[in-house]
Amino acid sequence: MDNTADADTRLPQLQQWLRSQGLPAGPLESASSDASFRRYFRLQADGLSRVVMDAPPRHEDCRPFVKVAALLHEAGLNAPRVLAQDLEQGFLLLSDLGTRTYLDVLNPDNADALMRAALDALVAWQSASRTGVLPAYDAALLERELRLFPDWYLAEHLQVVPTGAERRSMERCFQALVDRALAQTRVWVHRDYMPRNLMPGEPSPGILDFQDAVEGPVSYDVICLFRDAFLSWPPEREQAWLAYYHEQALAAGVPVPRSLAAFWSDCTWMGVQRHLKVMGIFARIRYRDGKPRYLEDAPRFRDYLHRAAADEPALMELVDLIDAWHARAPEGG
Repeated sequence: MDNTADADTRLPQLQQWLRSQGLPAGPLESASSDASFRRYFRLQADGLSRVVMDAPPRHEDCRPFVKVAALLHEAGLNAPRVLAQDLEQGFLLLSDLGTRTYLDVLNPDNADALMRAALDALVAWQSASRTGVLPAYDAALLERELRLFPDWYLAEHLQVVPTGAERRSMERCFQALVDRALAQTRVWVHRDYMPRNLMPGEPSPGILDFQDAVEGPVSYDVICLFRDAFLSWPPEREQAWLAYYHEQALAAGVPVPRSLAAFWSDCTWMGVQRHLKVMGIFARIRYRDGKPRYLEDAPRFRDYLHRAAADEPALMELVDLIDAWHARAPEGG
């Protein structure tokens, strides 16, 4: 899908809105784009740098962003401040947290300090949780996310049709993933808590891309941070960071299992649900939205699936299925 024409139509509207806010309409420097329809621009005016979000209302809703930004600030965390908004047109004017993300700066030497800062911020976010404020990460949403894998990765990318026995096996595995997720205690979940959405900052990391936050499984954001789409870490570093997070979470009253091994088991199962979802999303944005680069990282998630099955043998049935489908994929699938 080519969204260039729609984007070009919106730019004059955005510039007119900026003028209505008493700001110059340009020049606008592209700040970033993501896998959604949102675009970000950086605007320099009055000696200050601001970020402008363009979120086409027919595709995106700015209201969750505004709401979650306020919740993050209430929790004492570092997120962009909403300086002006036009929810009908899909425009937000935001404070600028800078140009470098964790993805830009993380390396083996600074990873411990940066990841501990990210985990401290996560504990603060989870500690602020209140029931009924954010949408529930319920069975329907978990299942809808899992469907992205067969609908887009399997059907469109691998071009494989499962046999009846394979589909029944897949459904049984999917149900087990949903059941394990729903059995966990619930906190506020960022849902994309990964290096690309974190920025080095003081007193805590800058947090971005939080508009899809929900109330859901306590393990979700932890495994999201450790098993990223663009960076992988040795198991011993994951385990050290997990132990640090677990200790801090228990001390802060975050409702994690008291057993570190039990919590890692929860993280592993939760991670598999996310890995399948992300593989499906990457395939969808390639074949539906014309953004192919994300799918290049799908092999990283296959590796994560194998690591998960090594830790939790009950997951091997699903991983064996996925391996079989890859082996059956036609040339170019």
